[in-house]
Amino acid sequence: MSKMQVLSALFMGMLLAACASQPYDHRLQQRQQAYNAAAGAPVRSFRLVFGSQIYSWESLSDTQLVVYTLSNRAYLLDVWPCSNLTVTTSIGLTSFAGTVQTGFDKVLTRRPYIPCVIKQIRPVDLAQFKLDREAQRHVDNMPRDNGNAPAPASSSG
Repeated sequence: MSKMQVLSALFMGMLLAACASQPYDHRLQQRQQAYNAAAGAPVRSFRLVFGSQIYSWESLSDTQLVVYTLSNRAYLLDVWPCSNLTVTTSIGLTSFAGTVQTGFDKVLTRRPYIPCVIKQIRPVDLAQFKLDREAQRHVDNMPRDNGNAPAPASSSG
């Protein structure tokens, strides 16, 4: 392979990667906006169910994530910038007696990254979140006006 072919293939790969990430970035931004809209007033702390378990979690940016303590209970956490938060495959939370507090507890990602201090905790109204998500998915169904469409061309053989 010539140098030009290698450079061309590399450029095409970078171009495809850039194009592929835009829809993901847009969806992530929409999810972040929906969670922020459904989040309530800040609270000082929340309790983990069964002592220290996280039911589920989702990273929204390097400064924000959602933690589900149950399938129907979620909290939006704002943290100091956390370099590994958007790419990590697992997290942990520090807590004292099963309670996670702002300014004291941290989000832990894989080593060697520094723990991320929790700045703010807001409970998420999941019913409102689901309504917002459904509104984004809503598509107006309008029938086509086929009366004005041109007749298909006939081919004579």
